[in-house]
Amino acid sequence: MREPLSPGAPAALLLDAMGTLIGLRQPVGHTYAEVARRHGVIVEPAAINRAFPAVLHQAPPLAFPGLQGPELLAAEQQWWGQRIEDTFRSAGDQLAGLDWPPQLSVELFERFAEPDLWQVYPDVIGPMGRWHGAGLRLAVVSNFDQRLHGLLEALGLAQLLELVVVSSAAGAAKPSPQPFQLALDGLGLRPEQVWHVGDSPEDVAGARAARISCVLIQRR
Repeated sequence: MREPLSPGAPAALLLDAMGTLIGLRQPVGHTYAEVARRHGVIVEPAAINRAFPAVLHQAPPLAFPGLQGPELLAAEQQWWGQRIEDTFRSAGDQLAGLDWPPQLSVELFERFAEPDLWQVYPDVIGPMGRWHGAGLRLAVVSNFDQRLHGLLEALGLAQLLELVVVSSAAGAAKPSPQPFQLALDGLGLRPEQVWHVGDSPEDVAGARAARISCVLIQRR
């Protein structure tokens, strides 16, 4: 039997995914360099790690209004393919004029869908189980793509979640309030009935735009 929620507690939590619930087991540069080596592209992992955040920061939103099915998947792969290529070219002068091997981007996109690269943060599993057992409804709102569904399933979190909203399919990314509104609609709840938990300024701004209270966590 589920324990009743405390008076004043939210009816649901909307949780960010990357950096909040799950994260990479090792820096992105290690995997990029490892896969690139098989395609004859040699780059230092540290150079990738330096270039990657800036490339992501400058990228357009990972969101594709009106697309679904194979068209959505193709758009996700193309978006990440451009980010991957930009990261490598930013990582070293010797890569700037490289004749880019398209299969490298495809292989990296598929590699990051594999759960062995990811981990659930140790402070996540216990609380989520207790919240779920107490009747608190849990959902994910993430600036990511459809690969997240498989990752959450493989990492053992999907069974605790009622809904997963990813920006690519939602057609908008945080700090837009649209992904939050889709989650509210899916849960049948009002903004004042939920809290959002995230780790970025986009989480705070998006929740505020959707009139949802936000709890900001800070990881190293």
